[in-house]
Amino acid sequence: MINTQSKKSMILKNITMLLVFLMATSSTNIRNPIEITKIQKPNILFILVDDLGYHDLGFTGSKYYETPNIDALAKRGTVFSQGYASSRVCSPSRASIMTGKFTARHGITDWIGAKTGSEWRTLNRHDKLLPADNVAELPAAEVTLAEAMKAGGYKTFFAGKWHLGGEGSSPEDHGFDINKGGYHSGSPLGGYFAPFNNPVLDDGPSGENLTMRLAMETMSFMKQNQNTPFFALLSFYAVHSPIQTTQEKWSKYRDKAEAQGIKETGFNMERKLPIRQNQDNPVYAGLVESVDDAVGLVMNGLQALGLDKNTIVIFTSDNGGVASGDNFSTANLPQRGGKGYQWEGGIRVPYVIYVPWANKSGNEIEYPVTSADFFPTILHYANLNLLSNQHIDGISLRPLIEKGKKPKERALYWHYPHYGNQGGDPSSIIRKGDWKLIHYYEDGKNELYNLKTDSSEKINLVDIHPRISNQLYANLKKWLVSVGAKYPIPDPDFDPEKRKEYEKSVVEKLLPRLENERKNMLSKDFQPNADWWESKATKN
Repeated sequence: MINTQSKKSMILKNITMLLVFLMATSSTNIRNPIEITKIQKPNILFILVDDLGYHDLGFTGSKYYETPNIDALAKRGTVFSQGYASSRVCSPSRASIMTGKFTARHGITDWIGAKTGSEWRTLNRHDKLLPADNVAELPAAEVTLAEAMKAGGYKTFFAGKWHLGGEGSSPEDHGFDINKGGYHSGSPLGGYFAPFNNPVLDDGPSGENLTMRLAMETMSFMKQNQNTPFFALLSFYAVHSPIQTTQEKWSKYRDKAEAQGIKETGFNMERKLPIRQNQDNPVYAGLVESVDDAVGLVMNGLQALGLDKNTIVIFTSDNGGVASGDNFSTANLPQRGGKGYQWEGGIRVPYVIYVPWANKSGNEIEYPVTSADFFPTILHYANLNLLSNQHIDGISLRPLIEKGKKPKERALYWHYPHYGNQGGDPSSIIRKGDWKLIHYYEDGKNELYNLKTDSSEKINLVDIHPRISNQLYANLKKWLVSVGAKYPIPDPDFDPEKRKEYEKSVVEKLLPRLENERKNMLSKDFQPNADWWESKATKN
């Protein structure tokens, strides 16, 4: 039974979609004049990698992982060196891509399925706060990017990780004509080698690689629709856990780690959990390379189909690399933290937009941009009307890419009233100009960093620049109130002694175990199992 509120939402959405269609098919655009280019309806290929860190690529500085195909794409396109995910974890960022809104506004502030409220206690971490409630699926009332593109005459396609709801909130329910592999799960339940155990993706032969399979499904769609404008979202499950690779790729990167010099230790303690210090995980390196292989397949396929001249390609990640928690896979240094953390390692991501006719090869832009900017940018390039009431927190980057026209300075916001699996704290963030302020909900304290002089966030300037700190905090509070943000609350059952015991076990048990696992994975006789597909030696 559909309740009254749901009916109202669906009616409003249908009316909005009709308006989108009428505007998209009109011959003039008075409200949002846009420059007409030679290609009126370019194809859009959006490549989204899960959990890929900013420094996990050759062009962003990795000396360990090998990503020649992604590096080549970056060399041809525009690289935003201060590109941000809208959240430190996956579902909120993906919702921001789909809606053009920051997380506190659309309401998905943690990964869908995370425990909230009193349920958080069942994890036995003994934290001070109970996490805020979290919207459990992409709201039906939102006009998504896919719906706007579909209304504008585009064929729409989705492949890979969705994690924005299950039945009733699948990719097909939010504007995608075709869905290959996207459902409620945030990780590949069957791993990266067939059988995939995926209800919306047929199994190939035993051992087929999931990442390559998603790329091939995308290629098949583009071939079948090469004479129709298309919007394809290739959303890899990789490089999310489980961390798996082949014996051949492990051997290649194990030898490379040895040649570069294997450090005696691999982890330091962050505030709450150990965090990886070196990029020397040979299994993760193989998983990264598989993504690069798949990107190469798709890019070569575009050229073979003759679509490379009229297809815009976007490449990004949904949050920072997993340096702590989950599988402790990579290191994000010199940025601090990683996935789940409030520092740059958790939210700074690779961010590339390649427009074939823009002649901007090797262009690098330092202006801060976010996941919310993709929606209006794509509409602008598709010569469709901007929907300012929908993608309210995003801006079109087209003038910046093509003309170098820098937008006015703006504030960017992040809101994560939760504890992550990786050791991050419930907090909210504002960045404006070079300044970044983090407000913590456990103790009410603030941190202030100047990212131009301290991108590693080592020096808290909150007491040195009180005026800047106070102004940013006031702006942050005002914005959170304006969007109806939800907050964590103190846990009345919090036991500080149990928390101390938990912290002690992290240092005395978890940290040594991680060091042993790392050494085991780098040993010459490492053999996780017969087929190598469950390549992580042990579960964390």
